[in-house]
Amino acid sequence: MTRRLTVVWPDRRVFTARSEASIRILAVSDAVDRALEHATNREAIGRLDAIVGCGDLEPGYLGFLGDAFQVPVVFVRGNHDRGGHWSETAGRAPQHLSSGHLVDVAGITVAPFEWPGLHTERAQRDEWRAWRDVLRLWRTVVARRLFGGQAPILIISHAPPRGIGDHAANRYPLGYAGYRWLLERIRPPLWLHGHVDPATKTDWRTTVDGSVVANVTGSVVVELIPPSPRATTWAQSAQPPPPT
Repeated sequence: MTRRLTVVWPDRRVFTARSEASIRILAVSDAVDRALEHATNREAIGRLDAIVGCGDLEPGYLGFLGDAFQVPVVFVRGNHDRGGHWSETAGRAPQHLSSGHLVDVAGITVAPFEWPGLHTERAQRDEWRAWRDVLRLWRTVVARRLFGGQAPILIISHAPPRGIGDHAANRYPLGYAGYRWLLERIRPPLWLHGHVDPATKTDWRTTVDGSVVANVTGSVVVELIPPSPRATTWAQSAQPPPPT
């Protein structure tokens, strides 16, 4: 079943040039949602602006979703997105996003993080590579803020931040410490991830210091809505990164 999530996006400037009142994204990861194979269910979802993949899905499935909804598809690779059949069919989906490099998706600034460890023979955990990806993004964020380029960031990753939506009893589904460090400093309005099956039907999302962290394993329709007209604008409220 496709879940739904509504998040207030603090920068109302991204909505000013749009005819629609919200930005709607279908976020998918890890498990194929068979309900989306039926046109009736896709019609019930309604308008979409983009599809975002958080890893461990076949390129053919991502390509199918893009064609069915007629919207752009962006995604990060998960720990299973490598070699063999995946590499042979990679052309059925757009090029995957590179970790730590900001991109624009439906007018929103997105920071992607693929599974850190895909460069090895086996897709093992790689804490150092996760930190390297995080620090690459952090340098970009600091530089943008120094030169006045302030904007909220949507973060998408395969694995979650450490201690948020992960399974501490099992090392492989454990989140990354570098991601948690970044979450606490950037405080993005929204962080989407996969990799971990939610323990229950209700624990797939949580809020940490104002950031919504959501496990999109399967599929989630994310609706970003503008803040109240009386709310402080993002440019007015954005603060320099705290000292570390």
